[in-house]
Amino acid sequence: MAGHSKFKNIQYRKGAQDKKRAKLFSKLAKEITVAAKLGLPDPSMNPRLRSAIQAARVQNMPKDNIERAIKKSQDVGGANFEEVRYEGFGPGGVGFVIETLTDNRNRTAGDIRAIFTKCGGNLAETGSVSFLFQRIGIIEFDKSEHDEDEIIDLSIEQGAEDCQTSDESYEIYCAPTQLHTLGDILEQKFGEAKLMKIIWKPDNNIEIDNDTFIKLDRLLEMLDDNDDVQDIYFNFDFPENYLD
Repeated sequence: MAGHSKFKNIQYRKGAQDKKRAKLFSKLAKEITVAAKLGLPDPSMNPRLRSAIQAARVQNMPKDNIERAIKKSQDVGGANFEEVRYEGFGPGGVGFVIETLTDNRNRTAGDIRAIFTKCGGNLAETGSVSFLFQRIGIIEFDKSEHDEDEIIDLSIEQGAEDCQTSDESYEIYCAPTQLHTLGDILEQKFGEAKLMKIIWKPDNNIEIDNDTFIKLDRLLEMLDDNDDVQDIYFNFDFPENYLD
């Protein structure tokens, strides 16, 4: 069941370069605040909040920032964000699923539509792209700290649907409803996971050439630069000579 990792090919999130760090932290904080507001402000009692905090820690978000984001969820009269999913097609017929947290649906829809249009793509109807993906849970552990056979064997024994490896990580895939149950079992054995969340995983990836990738990269940059966009998923393979 183990195979080469495809996770970097299905979700786009720019690394925390200095010029991107403030925007990245803002998005992570928004997810923490929303997660805490929708459930309890205690991560041990709120799986979504726990996942949001894990994601923030991986990006080296300061503890004070995390605590402020949780506290903000208790503010009276603060902005109310809702989760809205957008779908579209980019250059080369590549499918995109975009998850946002927005306090203004009309603004966000207009912004996302304009980005697709500028980059040679088009915003599509809900469901016209997501059927090419499956909703699935992913749990990721640092490869350098764990034995491959041990972590994969336990994952499969506990009901994981698939296990893949990359140069740096083990990625365990499972049903969304099983994510935190399986995650708890694995964390008891191997310590805190690097990532634990529900994602959109494509059924198949499209091969693209370098010219198409340049256009797609511009689209990804513009989407990622939008304050309302939280996660971007797509179904293409990066060209072999792509430099991460």
